[in-house]
Amino acid sequence: MITTDILIIGAGPTGLFAVFEAGLLKLKCHIIDGLPQPGGQLTELYPKKPIFDIPGYPSVLAGDLVDNLMEQIKQFQPGFTLNEKAETIKKLEDGTFIVTTNKGTEHHAKAIAIAGGLGSFEPRKPLIEDIEFYEDKGVEYFVKDPELFRDKKIVIAGGGDSALDWSIFLADVASHVTLIHRRNEFRGALDSVEKVQELKKAGKIQLITPAEVTGIHGAEKVEALDVEIDGAHQRIETDYFIPLFGLTPKLGAIANWGLEIEKNAIKVNNALDYQTNVEGIYAIGDINTYPGKLKLILCGFHEATLMCQSVYNKLNPGKKYVLKYTTVSGVDGFDGTRKEAEKQVVKAIE
Repeated sequence: MITTDILIIGAGPTGLFAVFEAGLLKLKCHIIDGLPQPGGQLTELYPKKPIFDIPGYPSVLAGDLVDNLMEQIKQFQPGFTLNEKAETIKKLEDGTFIVTTNKGTEHHAKAIAIAGGLGSFEPRKPLIEDIEFYEDKGVEYFVKDPELFRDKKIVIAGGGDSALDWSIFLADVASHVTLIHRRNEFRGALDSVEKVQELKKAGKIQLITPAEVTGIHGAEKVEALDVEIDGAHQRIETDYFIPLFGLTPKLGAIANWGLEIEKNAIKVNNALDYQTNVEGIYAIGDINTYPGKLKLILCGFHEATLMCQSVYNKLNPGKKYVLKYTTVSGVDGFDGTRKEAEKQVVKAIE
């Protein structure tokens, strides 16, 4: 069983930043996420799109923000349970919790922070007959391990950043990459579109637009796809079909935890610490709701900070916490002793 101070459900930017704020308070964190890698929407939906409202960054790519957050929290050594969804919860007599995932992994936590963004994410599946039969038999909705496609023929469908980025990456891994999109125009970053066009000219990617995959063939696994191109039909042999049409957000099993829900969001007390109606369970980021709520990353950062302060006070009753700015106190594990920080300030003045 995995034990931790704060169990964070959701590895998006708010959940990741909560690890940093908890680390400053010497609180240990573990994160559960249904996706195969940290980052939430930022990683899965638009890793190469710029974000303009993060303080200190006139512009930062979504994927780069996730990388920076991961670097920032590395010193606090959080644990991760990825590609699993929080399924059941049990509150013990001492006020702690046991959370079990859909794969049976148990977590024992003193507090829970639900930072699931818009909820748990499920892939948007194309309306193709018998597609469920071929799941894990050649149909993959995520690229969990690129080596799975080493020297294989693959077909990617989609017009967003994920489809473009993985087509580019896998062009050097797979023996043959075909990218299919129902329109001639792509929704992804311009530089990614240009890179795909360059790879097409170099013969490393076959680009078929406007087109749509309409059928799958194979006795035990994917062997070929039916593709409709301007009313005409074509069959393409392939080893893997990767439809990347984005993700659908759902509260999932969390909706059955006895929390107060309003319009698919979790109600919290924003006057104090973003705690839910169940003591010890908090909700931060886009997944919560309260009067005046704004679904912004920077608001999630603020909520994560106050949540961590609340957990610290609950776990350390009677112990007074004195807020210290990191410019003075530093951060353990960085070069962050007080003396080092003071040296840097003196050096800057000189």
